[in-house]
Amino acid sequence: MTPDPSRRLFLGAAASVPLALTLGAPAAHAADSAYVMSYFTETTSLGAGSDYGLHLAVSTDGLQWMPLNQNNPVVTPTEGALGLRDPFVLRKQDGTFVVLATDLKGTDWSYVSQYVHVWNSTDLRTFTGYHRLKLHDMNTHCWAPEAFWDAGRGQYALIYSAVNSSGHNVIMVNYTTDFVTASAPQVFFDPGYDVIDGDMAVGVNGVNYLYFKKDQTLVGARSTSLDPGSFTAFSTGVAHGGTEAPTLVKSLTSGTWWLWGDTYTPNGVFYVWQSADLSAGTWTALDQRTYTQPVNSKHCGITTITGTQYSNLLAKWGAPAWNRLKSYNFPDRYVRHADYVGRIDAYPFDLYTDSQWKLVPGLADGSGVSFQSVNYPTRYLRHYDYRLQLDVNDGTSTFAGDATFYRTAGLADPAWSSFRSYNNPTRYIRHSNYVLRIDPVSTATEKQDATFSVGY
Repeated sequence: MTPDPSRRLFLGAAASVPLALTLGAPAAHAADSAYVMSYFTETTSLGAGSDYGLHLAVSTDGLQWMPLNQNNPVVTPTEGALGLRDPFVLRKQDGTFVVLATDLKGTDWSYVSQYVHVWNSTDLRTFTGYHRLKLHDMNTHCWAPEAFWDAGRGQYALIYSAVNSSGHNVIMVNYTTDFVTASAPQVFFDPGYDVIDGDMAVGVNGVNYLYFKKDQTLVGARSTSLDPGSFTAFSTGVAHGGTEAPTLVKSLTSGTWWLWGDTYTPNGVFYVWQSADLSAGTWTALDQRTYTQPVNSKHCGITTITGTQYSNLLAKWGAPAWNRLKSYNFPDRYVRHADYVGRIDAYPFDLYTDSQWKLVPGLADGSGVSFQSVNYPTRYLRHYDYRLQLDVNDGTSTFAGDATFYRTAGLADPAWSSFRSYNNPTRYIRHSNYVLRIDPVSTATEKQDATFSVGY
């Protein structure tokens, strides 16, 4: 089957593991204090920055993410299509992890594979036992695999999207104890129309929730059972343009649930909605100021981890050597250079490296900062006639002064940052008509223009 173009980014149900406890993990997991995200990367041009291996990012709040291994893959498939989409991490009953992913590299939606990629891991630092697991004999795919513990069966349920005899995508299920062999496939959910990207939250106040993509929206179904065929759609759909890959995440510090969605209009932007009650089936969009996805990330899966696991992942893979700067009052826009001019532009854009910066000790004063371009490392942001541009460091004291700034508490929000000019100390970096300048700042709007978040 050739998928409808509106589903071209079926990054499958890489969905997520909501709260570990709701998925039947051991009670000790209540000590979780951080999150890990699995994803693959894809740029709007499918060029530089697209990588169909397993990527990981970590977060302490579930909203602001730090990519590991410099946003490079930590492991890549060696069988099948030699690439993956929709990776999903499950912490099993014994506390170790299993990684599942769609067997597909790139965007050939006609590619047929009855298999999913599987890895084992004790700590997400090393990956062993790689193999592909066959799930069916149909002439179709296994998109967006996800798994959860079915305590009543004493087995893991492995769900995924496939086109069965109905002629449309349904959510299928196979049962397994070891992710090496699996039972015969069954239809898990078929509401009579095309559905992909199933994501589960199990045992929430006695109810099980299944979120999925319907047309271009994210919709929920629920059941008091985990039996195939028992789920009924109930929620109000949410979307931001064409949206897919729902990922349910339970906050570790409050009763809040988040629903992540991956859009393909524009391609590659995550949006997040929140709810205090899954049973209500209604969601409120979060301000984009409050969350930041890993650069180029697609179809994420999120699960909780312990503080020790978080620290060990950072020790193994390292924090990025670069930062991105998000605008406070235009949080869909990031500081970048274009034709050597400093700007804020809406993410995503090519080349994505135009928005990556090394915040190095100030060229004129080491207690300040200078912005070194990642993709033009001999060039720095400096002001010239009060406008910011990307110029080659000529070694002069004038250049050093123009390229040095003092980082201060954000003028519009002290949790963010502002940057005061070294040699024009009454002026701050701000945007005006999306172009970066240094100006005196006094009004509320100017303060917002001059406030940025330094993240990844």
